[in-house]
Amino acid sequence: MKRLVAFAILGLLTTMPALAALKSGAKAPDFKARATLAGKEFDFSLADSLKKGPVVLYFYPAAFTPGCTVEAHNFAEATPKFQALGATVIGVSQDKIATLNKFSVEECRNAFPVAADTSGKISRSYEASMIGFLGYSDRTSYVIAPDGNVIYAYSALDPDHHTEYTMKAVADWAAAHKGK
Repeated sequence: MKRLVAFAILGLLTTMPALAALKSGAKAPDFKARATLAGKEFDFSLADSLKKGPVVLYFYPAAFTPGCTVEAHNFAEATPKFQALGATVIGVSQDKIATLNKFSVEECRNAFPVAADTSGKISRSYEASMIGFLGYSDRTSYVIAPDGNVIYAYSALDPDHHTEYTMKAVADWAAAHKGK
């Protein structure tokens, strides 16, 4: 029943724009979370990932909902391009890790990890909680530079442009830091 209500609510809201709370230049809140890649659980650390390069951190409302599935497919397809630019992609939702184990295989296509934020603490720290819908994250994407600062933020419940826009931000960052 919860999924049916979520489908209905998300369907109504997908065309409404949202505003990312953390702006470019803001310090990204550090976090650790239980994550899964290809159905295999591990402990994700933002600080550790930033040592390797920029991080594309995207929040999504709920695994296996139509928009979140589209977004996962888009990020899965683009993950090799993000990796070629030195970036790590991670999705975060308030789903349980057991649900995300399946989602990481079926919809993320084993390409990138997804993390469980069951308490909503990470979403709140990024001001990416869906207003009025306890237990759901807003669809918000961030690009975080290795120094821990947000270099790009985008919020919209429509999943279509998150991958495209974050890819451009990562490519712009990579071009500006080439050879450094």
